Amino acid sequence: MNDNDPSHDGERGTVRSVTVQPEPAEAQSAGCEPAEPKPVAPESAGADRTQPSAARPGTARPVAAQALAARFKSLLGSIRSRLAQTEVRQTLLKAGFVVALLVVGGLLVWLLTSLLASATMQAANRPEATAAQSSPAAPAVSPRPSLPLANVGPLDFRVGDCFKDFDPEASKSTVVACTSGHSAQLVAVTHYADGDAYPGREGLKTRARETCQTAALTEKSNAYNLNYRLAYPSTASWAKGDRRVDCYVTASGNVIKASLLP
Repeated sequence: MNDNDPSHDGERGTVRSVTVQPEPAEAQSAGCEPAEPKPVAPESAGADRTQPSAARPGTARPVAAQALAARFKSLLGSIRSRLAQTEVRQTLLKAGFVVALLVVGGLLVWLLTSLLASATMQAANRPEATAAQSSPAAPAVSPRPSLPLANVGPLDFRVGDCFKDFDPEASKSTVVACTSGHSAQLVAVTHYADGDAYPGREGLKTRARETCQTAALTEKSNAYNLNYRLAYPSTASWAKGDRRVDCYVTASGNVIKASLLP
Protein backbone atom coordinates (compact mmCIF):
# COMPACT_ATOMS: atom_id res chain seq x y z
CA MET A 1 0.00 0.00 0.00
CA ASN A 2 1.33 3.38 -0.88
CA ASP A 3 2.18 5.33 2.24
CA ASN A 4 1.36 8.56 0.46
CA ASP A 5 -2.15 7.49 -0.41
CA PRO A 6 -4.36 10.12 1.27
CA SER A 7 -7.25 7.69 1.69
CA HIS A 8 -5.23 5.73 4.24
CA ASP A 9 -3.11 8.46 5.72
CA GLY A 10 -3.52 8.26 9.56
CA GLU A 11 -6.49 5.84 9.43
CA ARG A 12 -6.49 3.14 12.08
CA GLY A 13 -8.87 0.36 13.21
CA THR A 14 -11.09 0.56 16.36
CA VAL A 15 -9.30 -0.78 19.45
CA ARG A 16 -11.27 -3.24 21.64
CA SER A 17 -10.48 -5.12 24.94
CA VAL A 18 -10.67 -8.89 24.59
CA THR A 19 -11.30 -11.25 27.69
CA VAL A 20 -10.59 -14.94 27.44
CA GLN A 21 -12.92 -17.14 29.64
CA PRO A 22 -12.62 -20.90 30.09
CA GLU A 23 -15.56 -23.13 29.20
CA PRO A 24 -17.86 -23.86 32.23
CA ALA A 25 -17.75 -27.63 31.68
CA GLU A 26 -14.04 -27.76 31.80
CA ALA A 27 -13.98 -25.74 34.99
CA GLN A 28 -16.39 -28.03 36.81
CA SER A 29 -14.78 -31.22 35.63
CA ALA A 30 -11.47 -30.22 36.82
CA GLY A 31 -12.94 -29.44 40.22
CA CYS A 32 -11.30 -26.24 40.31
CA GLU A 33 -12.68 -22.94 40.87
CA PRO A 34 -12.78 -20.86 37.90
CA ALA A 35 -9.87 -18.65 37.71
CA GLU A 36 -10.45 -15.04 37.59
CA PRO A 37 -10.07 -13.75 34.16
CA LYS A 38 -7.03 -11.74 33.54
CA PRO A 39 -7.46 -8.68 31.55
CA VAL A 40 -5.59 -8.71 28.31
CA ALA A 41 -3.85 -5.55 27.51
CA PRO A 42 -5.19 -4.07 24.30
CA GLU A 43 -2.88 -4.25 21.39
CA SER A 44 -1.70 -1.04 20.10
CA ALA A 45 -3.45 -0.45 16.90
CA GLY A 46 -1.12 -1.03 14.10
CA ALA A 47 1.59 -2.56 16.33
CA ASP A 48 2.27 -5.28 13.81
CA ARG A 49 1.68 -2.97 10.91
CA THR A 50 4.05 -0.68 9.17
CA GLN A 51 3.33 2.86 10.04
CA PRO A 52 2.60 4.90 6.88
CA SER A 53 5.26 7.48 6.41
CA ALA A 54 3.86 10.94 6.20
CA ALA A 55 4.81 12.89 3.02
CA ARG A 56 7.34 15.53 3.58
CA PRO A 57 5.75 18.93 3.16
CA GLY A 58 8.56 20.33 0.95
CA THR A 59 8.71 17.51 -1.61
CA ALA A 60 5.66 18.32 -3.85
CA ARG A 61 6.39 22.01 -4.17
CA PRO A 62 9.67 21.76 -6.19
CA VAL A 63 8.02 19.28 -8.57
CA ALA A 64 5.06 21.63 -9.15
CA ALA A 65 7.40 24.61 -9.59
CA GLN A 66 9.47 22.75 -12.16
CA ALA A 67 6.34 21.75 -14.06
CA LEU A 68 5.10 25.35 -14.00
CA ALA A 69 8.50 26.62 -15.18
CA ALA A 70 8.51 24.08 -18.01
CA ARG A 71 5.05 25.15 -19.11
CA PHE A 72 6.07 28.81 -18.94
CA LYS A 73 9.15 28.13 -21.03
CA SER A 74 7.08 26.24 -23.56
CA LEU A 75 4.55 29.08 -23.73
CA LEU A 76 7.33 31.64 -24.04
CA GLY A 77 8.93 29.62 -26.85
CA SER A 78 5.60 29.42 -28.66
CA ILE A 79 5.11 33.19 -28.34
CA ARG A 80 8.61 33.83 -29.63
CA SER A 81 8.04 31.47 -32.54
CA ARG A 82 4.82 33.24 -33.49
CA LEU A 83 6.48 36.64 -33.20
CA ALA A 84 9.33 35.44 -35.41
CA GLN A 85 6.85 34.18 -38.00
CA THR A 86 5.00 37.52 -37.89
CA GLU A 87 8.24 39.43 -38.36
CA VAL A 88 9.19 37.22 -41.30
CA ARG A 89 5.81 37.81 -42.91
CA GLN A 90 6.09 41.55 -42.41
CA THR A 91 9.61 41.53 -43.85
CA LEU A 92 8.41 39.59 -46.88
CA LEU A 93 5.50 41.97 -47.39
CA LYS A 94 7.81 44.98 -47.17
CA ALA A 95 10.26 43.41 -49.58
CA GLY A 96 7.45 42.61 -52.02
CA PHE A 97 6.15 46.17 -51.79
CA VAL A 98 9.60 47.60 -52.48
CA VAL A 99 10.08 45.28 -55.45
CA ALA A 100 6.68 46.29 -56.83
CA LEU A 101 7.58 49.98 -56.49
CA LEU A 102 10.88 49.41 -58.27
CA VAL A 103 9.17 47.56 -61.10
CA VAL A 104 6.51 50.26 -61.52
CA GLY A 105 9.16 53.00 -61.36
CA GLY A 106 11.25 51.22 -63.97
CA LEU A 107 8.26 50.90 -66.27
CA LEU A 108 7.43 54.58 -65.88
CA VAL A 109 11.03 55.59 -66.61
CA TRP A 110 11.10 53.30 -69.65
CA LEU A 111 7.79 54.71 -70.90
CA LEU A 112 8.90 58.32 -70.47
CA THR A 113 12.23 57.58 -72.15
CA SER A 114 10.48 55.90 -75.06
CA LEU A 115 8.06 58.81 -75.47
CA LEU A 116 10.85 61.36 -75.36
CA ALA A 117 12.94 59.38 -77.83
CA SER A 118 9.97 59.00 -80.17
CA ALA A 119 9.16 62.71 -79.96
CA THR A 120 12.81 63.60 -80.61
CA MET A 121 12.98 61.33 -83.65
CA GLN A 122 9.74 62.70 -85.05
CA ALA A 123 10.92 66.26 -84.56
CA ALA A 124 14.24 65.45 -86.20
CA ASN A 125 12.50 63.84 -89.19
CA ARG A 126 10.23 66.82 -89.81
CA PRO A 127 11.54 68.94 -92.66
CA GLU A 128 9.98 72.05 -91.18
CA ALA A 129 12.11 71.67 -88.08
CA THR A 130 15.27 71.66 -90.20
CA ALA A 131 14.01 74.60 -92.20
CA ALA A 132 13.22 76.57 -89.08
CA GLN A 133 16.77 76.06 -87.80
CA SER A 134 18.61 76.74 -91.06
CA SER A 135 16.38 79.33 -92.68
CA PRO A 136 15.65 82.86 -91.58
CA ALA A 137 12.05 83.84 -91.02
CA ALA A 138 10.14 84.68 -94.16
CA PRO A 139 9.60 88.38 -94.70
CA ALA A 140 6.19 89.76 -93.93
CA VAL A 141 3.77 90.50 -96.74
CA SER A 142 4.34 94.00 -98.07
CA PRO A 143 1.57 95.05 -100.50
CA ARG A 144 2.39 97.17 -103.51
CA PRO A 145 1.10 100.76 -103.52
CA SER A 146 -0.40 100.54 -107.01
CA LEU A 147 -1.23 97.54 -109.14
CA PRO A 148 -0.95 96.08 -111.68
CA LEU A 149 2.81 96.47 -111.99
CA ALA A 150 4.53 95.12 -115.10
CA ASN A 151 8.15 94.18 -115.83
CA VAL A 152 9.14 93.26 -112.27
CA GLY A 153 12.34 91.21 -111.99
CA PRO A 154 12.61 88.11 -109.74
CA LEU A 155 15.01 89.79 -107.31
CA ASP A 156 12.37 92.46 -106.72
CA PHE A 157 9.53 90.08 -105.97
CA ARG A 158 7.97 90.46 -102.51
CA VAL A 159 6.32 87.87 -100.33
CA GLY A 160 2.57 88.02 -101.07
CA ASP A 161 2.93 89.22 -104.68
CA CYS A 162 0.38 87.67 -107.03
CA PHE A 163 1.35 87.13 -110.68
CA LYS A 164 -0.73 86.98 -113.81
CA ASP A 165 0.37 84.45 -116.44
CA PHE A 166 3.29 83.49 -114.27
CA ASP A 167 6.38 81.99 -115.96
CA PRO A 168 9.18 81.11 -113.48
CA GLU A 169 11.75 81.07 -116.32
CA ALA A 170 10.89 84.58 -117.50
CA SER A 171 13.13 87.46 -116.52
CA LYS A 172 10.14 89.78 -115.95
CA SER A 173 6.63 89.27 -114.59
CA THR A 174 3.44 91.26 -113.99
CA VAL A 175 2.29 91.75 -110.38
CA VAL A 176 -1.48 92.11 -109.99
CA ALA A 177 -3.91 92.52 -107.13
CA CYS A 178 -4.56 89.17 -105.46
CA THR A 179 -8.30 89.77 -105.67
CA SER A 180 -8.02 89.65 -109.46
CA GLY A 181 -7.40 86.49 -111.43
CA HIS A 182 -3.80 85.25 -111.16
CA SER A 183 -1.90 82.01 -111.58
CA ALA A 184 0.78 82.22 -108.88
CA GLN A 185 1.68 83.82 -105.56
CA LEU A 186 5.04 84.16 -103.83
CA VAL A 187 4.46 82.60 -100.36
CA ALA A 188 7.97 82.25 -98.83
CA VAL A 189 11.51 83.56 -99.29
CA THR A 190 14.84 82.77 -97.63
CA HIS A 191 18.39 83.99 -98.17
CA TYR A 192 21.84 82.52 -97.85
CA ALA A 193 24.50 84.61 -96.16
CA ASP A 194 26.79 86.58 -98.46
CA GLY A 195 29.84 84.64 -97.32
CA ASP A 196 28.30 81.19 -97.90
CA ALA A 197 29.84 78.89 -100.50
CA TYR A 198 27.75 77.77 -103.41
CA PRO A 199 25.79 74.75 -102.09
CA GLY A 200 25.19 73.14 -105.48
CA ARG A 201 21.98 72.49 -107.36
CA GLU A 202 20.74 69.73 -105.05
CA GLY A 203 21.53 71.74 -101.93
CA LEU A 204 19.63 74.74 -103.33
CA LYS A 205 16.69 72.55 -104.27
CA THR A 206 16.55 71.07 -100.78
CA ARG A 207 16.68 74.53 -99.25
CA ALA A 208 13.85 75.68 -101.54
CA ARG A 209 11.66 72.74 -100.47
CA GLU A 210 12.31 73.53 -96.83
CA THR A 211 11.34 77.12 -97.54
CA CYS A 212 8.01 76.00 -99.00
CA GLN A 213 7.30 73.97 -95.90
CA THR A 214 7.57 77.09 -93.76
CA ALA A 215 4.77 78.82 -95.70
CA ALA A 216 1.52 79.06 -93.72
CA LEU A 217 -1.40 79.04 -96.16
CA THR A 218 -4.99 79.86 -95.28
CA GLU A 219 -8.00 77.61 -95.72
CA LYS A 220 -8.72 79.36 -99.00
CA SER A 221 -5.94 77.31 -100.56
CA ASN A 222 -8.16 74.22 -100.21
CA ALA A 223 -10.43 75.62 -102.91
CA TYR A 224 -7.74 75.33 -105.59
CA ASN A 225 -5.62 72.65 -107.18
CA LEU A 226 -2.20 74.07 -106.33
CA ASN A 227 1.42 73.10 -106.89
CA TYR A 228 4.64 74.36 -105.32
CA ARG A 229 7.16 75.99 -107.62
CA LEU A 230 10.80 76.52 -106.56
CA ALA A 231 13.21 79.23 -107.65
CA TYR A 232 16.89 79.45 -106.58
CA PRO A 233 20.14 80.92 -107.91
CA SER A 234 22.12 79.47 -110.80
CA THR A 235 25.91 79.30 -110.68
CA ALA A 236 26.12 82.51 -112.67
CA SER A 237 23.59 84.44 -110.56
CA TRP A 238 25.24 83.19 -107.37
CA ALA A 239 28.54 84.62 -108.58
CA LYS A 240 26.73 87.95 -109.05
CA GLY A 241 25.51 87.94 -105.45
CA ASP A 242 22.15 86.22 -105.80
CA ARG A 243 21.44 84.41 -102.48
CA ARG A 244 17.68 84.26 -102.69
CA VAL A 245 15.49 81.13 -102.62
CA ASP A 246 11.78 81.53 -103.49
CA CYS A 247 8.68 79.35 -103.07
CA TYR A 248 5.52 79.90 -105.14
CA VAL A 249 2.13 78.29 -105.24
CA THR A 250 0.79 77.99 -108.77
CA ALA A 251 -2.40 76.94 -110.57
CA SER A 252 -3.23 76.15 -114.16
CA GLY A 253 -4.52 79.45 -115.53
CA ASN A 254 -5.47 82.68 -113.77
CA VAL A 255 -8.06 81.04 -111.56
CA ILE A 256 -6.90 82.16 -108.13
CA LYS A 257 -8.82 85.19 -106.90
CA ALA A 258 -7.67 85.66 -103.35
CA SER A 259 -4.47 85.86 -101.36
CA LEU A 260 -3.55 82.49 -99.87
CA LEU A 261 -1.44 83.97 -97.04
CA PRO A 262 -2.79 85.13 -93.67
